Amino acid sequence: MNARKTALAKINEDSKYVSDLSKPYDVDNEYGTDSFSIRAMGDYLSKPIYKKLLETIEKGVPLDPAVADDVAHAMKIWAMQKGATHYTHWFFPLTGTSAEKHDSFIEPASDSKAITRFSGKNLIMGEPDASSFPSGGLRSTFEARGYTAWDPTSPAYIKRVGGVATLCIPTVFLSYTGEVLDKKTPLLRSIQVLGKQARRLVKCFGLSADSKVSVTLGAEQEYFLIDKNFYLLRPDLMETGRTLFGSLPQKHQQLEDHYFGQIKPRILNFMHDVDLELWRVGIPAKTRHNEVAPAQFEIAPVFEELNLATDHNIMMMEILRNTAEKHGLACLLHEKPFAGINGSGKHNNWSISVGDRNLLNPGTNPHENALFMTALCAVIEAVDKHSDLLRSATAGAGNDHRLGANEAPPAIISIFLGEQLADIIDQIEGGGAKSSKSGKMLKIGIDTLPPLSCDATDRNRTSPFAFTGNKFEFRAAGSSQSCSTPNIVLNTIVAEAFDEIATKLEKLSPENFHDGLQKILQDIVKKHKRVIFNGDGYKENWKAEAAKRGLPNLATTPEALKPLIDPANIAFFEKYGVFNECELKSRYEVFMEEYEKKIQIEAALTLQISKTTILPAVVKYAKTLGDAAATFIAAKIDNPIAESFKVYSEHVTNLVQANSKLEKVLADKMEPKYKIEAMNAVRAAVDTLEKEVDDDLWPLPKYSEMLFVY
Repeated sequence: MNARKTALAKINEDSKYVSDLSKPYDVDNEYGTDSFSIRAMGDYLSKPIYKKLLETIEKGVPLDPAVADDVAHAMKIWAMQKGATHYTHWFFPLTGTSAEKHDSFIEPASDSKAITRFSGKNLIMGEPDASSFPSGGLRSTFEARGYTAWDPTSPAYIKRVGGVATLCIPTVFLSYTGEVLDKKTPLLRSIQVLGKQARRLVKCFGLSADSKVSVTLGAEQEYFLIDKNFYLLRPDLMETGRTLFGSLPQKHQQLEDHYFGQIKPRILNFMHDVDLELWRVGIPAKTRHNEVAPAQFEIAPVFEELNLATDHNIMMMEILRNTAEKHGLACLLHEKPFAGINGSGKHNNWSISVGDRNLLNPGTNPHENALFMTALCAVIEAVDKHSDLLRSATAGAGNDHRLGANEAPPAIISIFLGEQLADIIDQIEGGGAKSSKSGKMLKIGIDTLPPLSCDATDRNRTSPFAFTGNKFEFRAAGSSQSCSTPNIVLNTIVAEAFDEIATKLEKLSPENFHDGLQKILQDIVKKHKRVIFNGDGYKENWKAEAAKRGLPNLATTPEALKPLIDPANIAFFEKYGVFNECELKSRYEVFMEEYEKKIQIEAALTLQISKTTILPAVVKYAKTLGDAAATFIAAKIDNPIAESFKVYSEHVTNLVQANSKLEKVLADKMEPKYKIEAMNAVRAAVDTLEKEVDDDLWPLPKYSEMLFVY
């Protein structure tokens, strides 16, 4: 048997893992037990220290350094009781993933024994090397010092990998000279500036400006699972996260039978263990289901505070990968691991509340909810003015394969509001909203079932930025991306819109407030309603319509990243203190370099696999066909495979020529777009040959196997 057939045989042997279901899950006593949560703090800290730390976490009061030693000691005791011997400052460099350096609690004592110690200084500040992480020129190789600083608003937790427990402390990451080298610091800055402007806005409406501002996020995470035996035979998956070769099977997702279908036992066992791991660290995983593509799935948590939700999403991706290993599976988080079928996104459900009031909750009569309409118009203005930055926030080599395809919104940023809100917006443009379209009752036609209350607005999965009841869903973010970047942009652009509206409202007298507000909202709608599109974003005519409206279509990563270095955008971020010019330009350099490196790796690997794995198999089959043809010729009878051999030879020639072209492109160090073109030509030749070569000779696991055998 070849390697593929051996892998298929092994799957039956290796896929018998069953979760431990011997006892029911005890929610009250097990949920959050590996998180140093507010509940754990209350158990391990003295009341005065607990109170001070709680004020920092819940009210944003500056952290009192005097409490650090007590918190550190309590955290150490708690972690060691959980089995941890080491701690790490857990941070998010510009690599797109998390980073950690482990230090033990152990310190030698004078009597040849050891003690355990974890000080406030150890808790508050760490010192990883800053020169080896991407910095976009902010740090030279010889400038190595960097600092991590504890973020008390995100609880420490116990990470368990391979049975080893480590105390993970969420931190920010800065260079020795103060430049921001991570994704958490600007996120916290953006939350802070949005909170400030939201308080100004609600104060204009006579509401308390002292209430807590909560920016919330619910991140729906899509992913693929394949058997690890297949994964290990696909160097393209291991090195790039996606298949560089592979033709579609006759059946893939056309019948739409996988979506919300019955979950296979092996996958359900995996999902069960994932949920338990997530719940143990306090991540409120709620929903699990089959997604549209075969072997594709989704998990979604309950909404949380944005900073915490962002940390939790990174933790979730790590737990998905680690649990997959335990089950003999490989979790693929790339945006497009399989060509021709649905890719994976990360639906970014964003909302903002002041006190207990969600500013994006329209209530029963949205036209009468002045604060909601103001917040809605602010978001419309923000998205239209800064659609280029929102697109930048989703840029990446992986997402280039996904955006604009069948399952993902286009690269053109637009807003879906639905029938009810679109009607109100039209009324505002005409001089003031006076009515709201209400939801209807769905009559099912079955006597035993009651009529169902129907929402006033449908959902639109083709829109990159859709209003969905009391939040906006930003669907363009990629599945492998951190939630930080999209939300940094979203927070800051909405903060600017709140700022501009509040500045105008603050100048109005009470008797002129209503008329003045109507005029402000009317002006916003007239200027920015071009970004509202309630139609089908998949249709080709939308591109032409968007161009007429003046909406940018930044289809590729190089185009999408350029707005980061636009002087106007630099000034915008500097105004609100989220990024300075150096930090923005460094991110442009880092993300462009990452894109170019990924394309280079993919192109070089395409050539390597094609020449050393595919071509030998192709030549073997050519010999088989040639020998058969020679047999017919020697027998002096009709040669029934002569035409097939001729066509096959042309396919082989195409592959050899495509390899040569890609080899030249790589040797000449040409731009990424030329590497992509050359890669695609090699892939087209290989995928054609996959349908011709003897199945026993084909060396790589096929889509039909990876997507259906697990």
